[in-house]
Amino acid sequence: MSQPVTDVRTRALDVAYRRGARPLLFRLGGGDAEAVHHRTVDLVQALGDRPWARTGVSRALAPPGAPVRLLGLTFPNRVGLAAGMDKDGRGVRAWGALGFGHVELGTVTAHPQPGNDRPRLFRLPASRAVINRMGFNNAGVAALARRLREAREEGAIDIPVGVSIGKTKVTPLEDAVEDYLTSVRALDGLADYLAVNVSSPNTPGLRDLQDAGPLAELLGAVVGETRRLAGEGRATPVLVKLAPDLTDAALEQALAVAIGAGAAGLIATNTTIGRRHVAPVDRALAEREAGGLSGAPLTRRAREVVARIRAATDLPQIGVGGVMTVDDAAAMLDAGADLVQVYTGLIYAGPALVRQVAALPARPARAAR
Repeated sequence: MSQPVTDVRTRALDVAYRRGARPLLFRLGGGDAEAVHHRTVDLVQALGDRPWARTGVSRALAPPGAPVRLLGLTFPNRVGLAAGMDKDGRGVRAWGALGFGHVELGTVTAHPQPGNDRPRLFRLPASRAVINRMGFNNAGVAALARRLREAREEGAIDIPVGVSIGKTKVTPLEDAVEDYLTSVRALDGLADYLAVNVSSPNTPGLRDLQDAGPLAELLGAVVGETRRLAGEGRATPVLVKLAPDLTDAALEQALAVAIGAGAAGLIATNTTIGRRHVAPVDRALAEREAGGLSGAPLTRRAREVVARIRAATDLPQIGVGGVMTVDDAAAMLDAGADLVQVYTGLIYAGPALVRQVAALPARPARAAR
C-alpha cells in the first residue's frame, strides 16, 4: 500500500472538489454527463488560452514527483490523462499546468464524424463508474493537427502529447489501414507518440482488428509509415491499446503480433463491455445501456492484463483502467506499468488524485528503454 499524500495543497484540493466542485458538476445540465464533459473541456481550453492564468495554476498545482524516461521521452511524472477526455486537443496548452505528466488526445479519426446518437455517456455513482458509447466523435485529424501545430509553434506544450488514432466509422474494414495511415501522416512531427486504438467497443467491427492477421497488417503499415516519415531521424513511437475483454490466448497472440510488428509499447486497457462488479443500484442502468464501462469495476481486470503483459514482455507499458485512488495507481505500477493514466478516476476524485499519483516513489528500474 502507498503512503497517502498529506501536504496542504493536496488536502485542500481534495476537500474543495469533493464538497464543492463535484456536487456542482454532477448537477449541471440536469444530470447530462456529456454536457458536463464538454463544459469541463471548455474551461480547460479557456485556461490554456490565457498564459498568465496557465502560469498561475501551474505554480499552484505543480505536483511533486520525479521525471520518468520512457519511449525516448521525458515525462515530468508518472500520471497522464487518458484518451477520451480531450479528443480534439482543445486543452492541450493547459493539461501540463493542471499537473499531468502527459496527455493522450483523441481518439481521432481520418475524417470528422459526429459519433453515436445521444445520450451516450452515463455516470454510475454508486459504482464509481461511467458507461460511454461516444463512437469517436471528433473534428477529424486535420483539425487536431492544426491545433497541435499552433500550440507547438507558440511553445505552449510542456509535457509529452500522445494521440490515439482510430478508424472512421464509415470506412470499411478492408480500407482500415489507409484510414489509419491518413492520421499517421497528418500527425507527423506533432505527436510524441501514437496509440493505435483497435479496442474501443463503440465502433462496429473495430475490435476485429485485434485478431492476428488484421493487427499484423495494420501495425506493420503504421510502424513502417512512421519510419518512412522519419527518414534518418527518430520515428514516432507506436503503442497499441488493447481491450480488457481479450481471452488470455487472444492477448498472447496480440502481444506477439505487436512485438513482431515493431510496436514501441502497449496501453492496457480500454473500456470493457462486461458488467461485473457494478453496484446493485446501478445494475439496471448498466445492463440497459450499451457501451464501454470504465472506473472502479475495471480496476482488477485492468491490473491483471498489465501483469500478464509484463510477464510476457519488457516493452514500455501504460496502465489505464480503474485507477480511482493512489493505491490503485501504486498497484498498477507494481503490476508492471511504467506510467498510469486516469480519466474516470479524475471525474470522481478530482485533481488531488493527480498530485497523489505524481508523488508516488520510483519503482525499481527494469531494462533500459
